[in-house]
Amino acid sequence: MIRCRLMLALPVLLFLSLPWPAAAAQYNYIDISNPFLRKTPIAVPDFKTGLNDPAAMAAAKATMEQLADYLNFTGYFTLSDPGAFLEDPQKMDITGSGIRYRNWTAIGAELLITGGMVIRDGAAEFELRLFDTVKEKMLVGKRYRGAIDDHRQVARRFCSEVVFAITGSRGFFDSKIAFVSNGSGHKEIYLCDFDGSNVIRFTHHASISLFPDWSSDGRWIAYTTYAERWPRIRIQHVWEKRAAGVDKPGLQVAPAWVPGRFEMAASLSFSGDQEIYLLTGNGKVVKRLTNSVGIDVEPTWSPDGRRMAFVSKRSGNPQIYIYDTVSDRVQRLTFEGRYNTQPNWSPKGDRIAYSAMNNGVIDIFTINPEGGEPIQLTENQGNNEAPTWAPDGSLIAFSSTREGQSRIYVMTAYGTDQRRLLTLSGEQTNPKWSPDILNP
Repeated sequence: MIRCRLMLALPVLLFLSLPWPAAAAQYNYIDISNPFLRKTPIAVPDFKTGLNDPAAMAAAKATMEQLADYLNFTGYFTLSDPGAFLEDPQKMDITGSGIRYRNWTAIGAELLITGGMVIRDGAAEFELRLFDTVKEKMLVGKRYRGAIDDHRQVARRFCSEVVFAITGSRGFFDSKIAFVSNGSGHKEIYLCDFDGSNVIRFTHHASISLFPDWSSDGRWIAYTTYAERWPRIRIQHVWEKRAAGVDKPGLQVAPAWVPGRFEMAASLSFSGDQEIYLLTGNGKVVKRLTNSVGIDVEPTWSPDGRRMAFVSKRSGNPQIYIYDTVSDRVQRLTFEGRYNTQPNWSPKGDRIAYSAMNNGVIDIFTINPEGGEPIQLTENQGNNEAPTWAPDGSLIAFSSTREGQSRIYVMTAYGTDQRRLLTLSGEQTNPKWSPDILNP
């Protein structure tokens, strides 16, 4: 595992005039809050290997390709065509002192990543750098040491550094997505990496499992399962065989962890109609949060844990409301349309994504938690549901029937760059993005 085998060495930043954190503040290449984001052209040549070592060459190529794929996935970059390169990657200088920057600006590349890899004593040593070809400066330099097959971990680590250097955010490269798939013949919960790779099955109930939600530390997933016939909440450790449940009769649905605390909200019906309760991470009821005629379901928390958005039929049709835990006040948020559900609060706190049905079609919108006009992100592409934010707030994953069967897709926070995340047998629904977490 990467924490054991992959060791971060000292940054290769000795020839910068400022230490890395201060130097990073100089650069603001991409404003991720800009809905009219211009993608930055970046060149990622093949990495140098020095000797004619087939194993090193294969690992270097795999690292370069993985790095390029990850950068492309962010939606921030346009990858330069390798066929247009004016430099031979195996002959060029990768340290900066001998880089001919004009050969890169001539093909439109504003950023350049260089890399090298050698194998010593059975371990792989990676050396990666990011350059601004216009200012002719190195922005990031890192060395990594690990196993020869650690290329995915190396690519993730360095992509995080690249994105931080140009946006001020670490990105989402250590995050995962939980989702529901019926490919086994039953609706079970699966997990995958942020880019749809490394899919594993998480539940084995041979029943219906829905609404997964991650704890803030990424160690627990709470979800609803019909394994005991009626919908019950199960709280399952992600890596260990530890689990808990909610010891209350009636329906139990849609758990939502409180940010930064081992607590969650969930809709329970033991007192009558469905109301939202605060529970401990072990499933014990702490207190009742809502109290109204008509069901209250689908809670989602603001990043500071002080406010909770939820869906209620108290006005006759499903609409989104916000409950303030300090004042105990409840205010209606959505007024347009007669069917607004599945709210999900942005980790930045500035938007709530949700699903709305209009004329029999479901689309995804976002709205300011303080109110205002909603912004529509999907349109004329089947039913689009269950939006969930990446941990840095830059992307939204969701399910869509635009290609027939329901699949998981991703798009930017502004609805651009919509593309399918993965393709599995059966249908995939209910995605839920994890916080930025490390593998155990």
